[in-house]
Amino acid sequence: MARTKQKNKTEKKRVTFKLEAAEAKEAILVGDFNSWDEKKHVMKRDNKGRWTKIVTLAPGRYEYKFLVDGQWHNDPGNDQMVPNTFGTQNNILKV
Repeated sequence: MARTKQKNKTEKKRVTFKLEAAEAKEAILVGDFNSWDEKKHVMKRDNKGRWTKIVTLAPGRYEYKFLVDGQWHNDPGNDQMVPNTFGTQNNILKV
């Protein structure tokens, strides 16, 4: 689940995205905040198989997913979703 750290209402906020995927070799955060670029936000894995990525975002509504070993995954810690043009769903984050 994404977590935000708020400073004031007009500033950008640091958002931490987290994913538990111990068996994964690669996890990438993709969304409309990075033009769905599969190379821009590669996540880092800790020694317990938890992946994280911190992104600084302006206030707004964003859609995102995780790309794990080449397969699309929704954020299991976020039940806020919207249908996408591919017949699946994207997670929604409001900053």
